[in-house]
Amino acid sequence: MYDKSNIFAKFLSGEVPVKKIYEDEYAIAFNDINPQAPVHVLVIPKGEYTSFEDFSAKASDAEIAGYVRAIGKVSRQLELDKSGYRLLVNMGANGGQEVPHLHTHIFGGAKLGRMVTVDNTPKS
Repeated sequence: MYDKSNIFAKFLSGEVPVKKIYEDEYAIAFNDINPQAPVHVLVIPKGEYTSFEDFSAKASDAEIAGYVRAIGKVSRQLELDKSGYRLLVNMGANGGQEVPHLHTHIFGGAKLGRMVTVDNTPKS
């Protein structure tokens, strides 16, 4: 069930203002409030999708294509296509998803380090 009180839903409804760096009929993009790279942008679909799993199962072909194209447009707008960038979608608790609305992180502006470090310490 989609939670309309999540912060991204509030951005989309206009209840909470957000400084958009990109918008079209399928998505909006804005700078992350806690950047993890020189460029750290979030792209969210305008539909009520809790996660990538939800989006991939329920979104229309037009929404999926529009969202993917929006991510590409934002990356080019920020000129990250020339030097490279990383896309990240967190999914669920183990994946580190903090907001229950699908969002794609775009990281760039510097050479990025390892993506994931796993703690393989045995759990008691």
